[in-house]
Amino acid sequence: MSKNPVKQTRTVTMHLDAGNASMVELGKMLGPTGIPPFAVKKEYDALTASSRGEIIPAVVTFTPDRKWSMRLKTPPTSALIRTALGGSQGSSRPGHDSCGSLTRQQLRAIAQRKLPDLNTSDVEVAMRIVAGTARSMGVRVAS
Repeated sequence: MSKNPVKQTRTVTMHLDAGNASMVELGKMLGPTGIPPFAVKKEYDALTASSRGEIIPAVVTFTPDRKWSMRLKTPPTSALIRTALGGSQGSSRPGHDSCGSLTRQQLRAIAQRKLPDLNTSDVEVAMRIVAGTARSMGVRVAS
């Protein structure tokens, strides 16, 4: 047996409003962990102040001795597609009804923004991933 116990780290992923995280949501997610939600809110709001109006996921990693760190991710692909369409929510019957169309330029812009969080480094592959999400939302993709 080793004499140095391994510190277990746990993570919590939260989808919060950029620049204005809800204390209620933070309290629900972080309350059982013992991490002070106000300190997390303060850091999150400072890091995301330039992206107000978007939803920016944050991954909080913590240890049992209450040390924590935060890593920000890119907004969800569906949210970026809705923004590109001008706020449309998507089709109620994807595959049957269409709610809009994305151009190749819009598709490339979304793929480049999502590239750090995808499991590829090729923009063309990222564009196919984003196009699949768009099709599942009932959005046509220009070829």
